Amino acid sequence: MNINEILANLEAKHPGEKEFLQAVKEVLLCVEDVYNQHPEYEKARIIERMVEPDRIFTFRVTWVDDKGEVQNNIGYRVQFNNAIGPYKGGIRFHASVTLSVLKFLGFEQTFKNALTTLPMGGAKGGSDFSPRGKSDAEIMRFCQAFVLELWRNLGPDRDVPAGDIGVGGREVGYMYGMYKKLARENTGTFTGKGLSFGGSRIRPEATGFGALYFVENMLKDLNQDIKGKTIAISGFGNVAWGAATKATELGGKVVTISGPDGYIYDPAGLDKEKIEYMLELRASGNDIVAPYAEKFPGSQFFAGRKPWEQKVDIALPCATQNELGEADAKALIANNVLMVAEVSNMGCTAEAIDTFIANKTPYAPGKAVNAGGVAVSGLEMTQDAEHLQWSAEKVDEMLHEIMNNIHAACVEHGKEEGYINYMKGANIAGFLKVADAMMGQGII
Repeated sequence: MNINEILANLEAKHPGEKEFLQAVKEVLLCVEDVYNQHPEYEKARIIERMVEPDRIFTFRVTWVDDKGEVQNNIGYRVQFNNAIGPYKGGIRFHASVTLSVLKFLGFEQTFKNALTTLPMGGAKGGSDFSPRGKSDAEIMRFCQAFVLELWRNLGPDRDVPAGDIGVGGREVGYMYGMYKKLARENTGTFTGKGLSFGGSRIRPEATGFGALYFVENMLKDLNQDIKGKTIAISGFGNVAWGAATKATELGGKVVTISGPDGYIYDPAGLDKEKIEYMLELRASGNDIVAPYAEKFPGSQFFAGRKPWEQKVDIALPCATQNELGEADAKALIANNVLMVAEVSNMGCTAEAIDTFIANKTPYAPGKAVNAGGVAVSGLEMTQDAEHLQWSAEKVDEMLHEIMNNIHAACVEHGKEEGYINYMKGANIAGFLKVADAMMGQGII
């Protein structure tokens, strides 16, 4: 495999798609040696097929706001790879959504879903529509217009979307309601639904909960325990809430949260009241964390800065892609951070990852760490197919087992002398499963 040639060809075909190209390069560098041990992969052009989506839908979404004015947005669905199951991946509503971002997310989702061992392919979708500042009625009309364009390409055995940034239970409910009306079927085609119509227990918390189960395994490899460890978290939305909740429950001390306006440092650590206030801040729609410092004396707000400058034991990026850069990585290493685990998708830049690995600082990528969210989505699909709803205890037990198995797969394929390269391990484990499935199904 000639990585430079593959990347050059991709860049020529898809110029400017930096997030997508970054994700592809990371995977190719990790799997190069394994790939070259399988000449049958080269003959079948597995890599060249794997880095291109099966198909992309791009469409106009027209809706009417509360003033009666017509609005237009762009909608996307990237169905990346369905070798191991129906397309599965979230819908993101945010002004920053571009095709490059969704292709990177769909590509990553393919390997993340493979790591869960559940039968799910990879996909991602979204729109440059931002729910912030919109009324419930406007959000409902937009969601209905979005699904009106996409519904014929969805289905329980075809493509099962979920939530993502800007898309929570409310938005999923509106989209599923419209899909159900148009398709005239009640098959649970979306996941992240309300509990009263096919949703799974602990789905909102699953990404954060699963991440902490993975972190626990990483700490065991270091002969460490999470109790008493200081933890820096970025973001203050659903993922950060789930991570903070589980970290605190396990005895860790979460000392930071962040937003677009800066970050909060709370040396006393978050507790139940403070975590609940995170949700209030998020629900306010202002997208700022500064009021936290006014409500809880002893905490500090640092405007326009990131939490990685604080001395902590564990760093958990929980916000968005490329949020932790090379300078942040060096600051964490200088402060003797024990480990870094991405809870956001591709939360660290390539330069930051190289810095962690060169320093042999334990670092784990989002496709492994945050797989708990899609794992519980997969369990929701199973519950819907069986017309059952499992207890929170059963779902949590299965989630815990899945995350333990993902960690074991990363260790199996990523063990090096004196270091576990989790990025290499995750990429190889996910790649081999998808590649073998593609090989078994012929040239299609």
